[in-house]
Amino acid sequence: MRTAVLLLLALALAAVPGSLLPQRGVAFDPGAVTRFVADNPVVGPWLDRLGFFEVYSSPWFAAIYLLLMVSMTGCVLPRVARLWRSVRAEPPRAPTNLARLDEYRRTTTTAEPAQVLQAAAAHLRARRFRVVVDADSVRAEKGYLREVGNLVFHLSLLVLLVGVAIGSLLGFEGRVIVVEGGTFTNTRLQYDEFTPGPLTDTEALTPFSITLNDFTARFETSGPQRGSARDFQADLAVLRTPSGVPEDVTVEVNHPLQVDGTKVFLTGHGYAPVVSVTDGRGRPVFTGPVVFVPFDGNLSSEGVIKVPDGQPTQLGFEGFFLPTASVDPEAGPRSLYPDLGDPQLLLTAYTGDLGLGDGAPQSVFRLDKSDLTQVMDGDQPFAQALRPGESMTLPDGQGTLTFESVSRFANFQIAHDPGKEISLAAAVALLLGLTVSLYVRRRRIWVRVTPAPDGGAATVEAATYTLTRRGPVPDELTSLLRDLPGAELTRPDASPHDRED
Repeated sequence: MRTAVLLLLALALAAVPGSLLPQRGVAFDPGAVTRFVADNPVVGPWLDRLGFFEVYSSPWFAAIYLLLMVSMTGCVLPRVARLWRSVRAEPPRAPTNLARLDEYRRTTTTAEPAQVLQAAAAHLRARRFRVVVDADSVRAEKGYLREVGNLVFHLSLLVLLVGVAIGSLLGFEGRVIVVEGGTFTNTRLQYDEFTPGPLTDTEALTPFSITLNDFTARFETSGPQRGSARDFQADLAVLRTPSGVPEDVTVEVNHPLQVDGTKVFLTGHGYAPVVSVTDGRGRPVFTGPVVFVPFDGNLSSEGVIKVPDGQPTQLGFEGFFLPTASVDPEAGPRSLYPDLGDPQLLLTAYTGDLGLGDGAPQSVFRLDKSDLTQVMDGDQPFAQALRPGESMTLPDGQGTLTFESVSRFANFQIAHDPGKEISLAAAVALLLGLTVSLYVRRRRIWVRVTPAPDGGAATVEAATYTLTRRGPVPDELTSLLRDLPGAELTRPDASPHDRED
């Protein structure tokens, strides 16, 4: 168990670099690893060789997890065998000195010893004790269900690890942004962020597609909670199979869409301004919605527009989208309310090379300004605020951008976890087993009859021993002795604290 605890600590420490260092496969900023290595030419290549940019799929992280599973198996299986033997074992024979046990009672009886023992056995069996009758005593035990709970708890712990391992190895998790009117097809290339397990077959993903017909958001309009979210829902057209018929489905928070074991969760939303751009030669070179990423509760958003087909030079735009705009000279541009009250698009422009042709991955939410020049309006950077329907014309005829309208987008998390049913069943069984093991008393009772040497009344002793932290059942021995034939309880209050050795 000490080894398992140390390995669990090692697994937690091994996960720390995955949070501190950029990781490959993150679509939000795919160039982060490349920039980190370029900025750290000495340390970066070594970290790359050691797998610190792919922590969760690295061999050393997998080795720690596998060693933890082996260690847990080595802890659990012997424990299960011991518990199983304990469940099947008979109650042990009575100790020599019953007076030393947790609770002790003594009485005398004029009945025959065999009759007394049979009466004691009947009393205990009626209370669901496991009973063994010997020549001069009765031994009984109750609470084996506690050991069964222990058994279930330990086995469930191991099964839970197996379920998590199956989900990690064969499952996947991805994220995608879909704009109103847009369609997502469940293929690897259409994900914005995709994290597969080491054994995931990315060519055999469930072949479904979703189209976001409409996204509805409602917010509190007054009071101290003004602007707080009240309801989100995404109206989807779902094609469950390539040859199927589209099905209208509404997805809400905590109410995901499920298609053959793959779940689609609604996790976020925002705005995508629809813009059109003409280049310096007057040609239309871009039109469509552009996702702007929210950065506060009122959905103030930031984003970029990239126009690689512009001539004679490529164009880039950077700025903010504000659903209900307010431009404060000190606080800067921000939105006062998350719904569309006074939507404005605030942009500045760049010309030059966007860096899309050099093969390096690049985030769609950032501009690589290393080969760009900011457009100037005299001595000041060119910038303009647009409302829907308005246009901005760049100085020197370098191009025009028109803010056409506003669309919404929805963020979806798509996950497939083939081990979740196993993990859920194991977790439920684990909790049930733990509850039973904590609340069921396991205790033993012995009743011994000693005939008097002179043929007089026989002495009957009864004692109980509790195997759990919970004490003995009050008056259990008193009730037992009172049911014996010819018995008279002589020391009803005797206990280990007021008896002599």
